[in-house]
Amino acid sequence: MVKQFEKYRGIHPGIVLDRELKKRSIKQRPFALSLEEHPQTFNAITKGKRGISTALALKIERELELEEGSLVILQAYYDIQKIKEKEIQKTPDLNILSKALFWDTDIQHINWKRQYRAVIQRVFERGNTNDKDEISRFYGSEKVKQALKESNIRSPYTLYRSHKTTD
Repeated sequence: MVKQFEKYRGIHPGIVLDRELKKRSIKQRPFALSLEEHPQTFNAITKGKRGISTALALKIERELELEEGSLVILQAYYDIQKIKEKEIQKTPDLNILSKALFWDTDIQHINWKRQYRAVIQRVFERGNTNDKDEISRFYGSEKVKQALKESNIRSPYTLYRSHKTTD
């Protein structure tokens, strides 16, 4: 891969592409149309909301005279980075959870995996909607439903969430 792109490892290739287009004063829409690509799709790629396919990457690289495969490699590095980030996240986002929920313990020393039932129970008994949403995101709705069922906790929120996920 070209040295100039080496510094972009882990960054979405669309963001890099957007910078490259701006550097060359190339407008996105006409460029997308010249590649026979939908401008909306191209825009989503340059915003980092959509991955770049190998076929499109090759078209762009040829048109911009970039080294072949550089955007594909950037996409692969980005995908690897995202997987690593998911694996690393061993705790819920502690910035979202209310500090008062765990007033009696050091939140940094909670074993989130082993103590999931107690955590879910506490959050669904005492937490607000943001707390419940974060715990549901972290553990997954099935694990939350299971833990709530085992602890016999019922609340309008849990009924709403279980109804919402079945639609």
